[in-house]
Amino acid sequence: MIVCGLPGAGKTTAAMGLQAEHGGVRFSADEWMQALAINLWDERARGRIEALQWTLAQQLLASGVSVIIEWGTWSRSERDALRVRARELGARAELHYVTAPVDVLFERVQRRRMEDPPMTRDHLEKWAELFEAPASEELALYD
Repeated sequence: MIVCGLPGAGKTTAAMGLQAEHGGVRFSADEWMQALAINLWDERARGRIEALQWTLAQQLLASGVSVIIEWGTWSRSERDALRVRARELGARAELHYVTAPVDVLFERVQRRRMEDPPMTRDHLEKWAELFEAPASEELALYD
């Protein structure tokens, strides 16, 4: 299962709900970064953690264990690569898109206070423009 969306959209809440409902292992780069005292703005470390998580996730998928990827997956190409590889490993692939207006995203990230320095509304507005929301033809590719 892939949970995609911008910061503050509710990915963690959705992923935890999926895990409670279906079981499996949930992979969140933010949680690992926090556990390792790595700044959430460190994109290089985030990339290494996501690569490690994906390596582990593939081993679990090949063993028949469900996984939940909670990285944001802002681009269709990233989601496509995860879906295609999961299917190659014999796993089902589901996409769960969570979204909210920028005002709500901003209020949520301000309330959770995870980033240092804090995320700004300008960040969210810029990222909202960059985010490739899944369209109906993409959603149709998933189970």
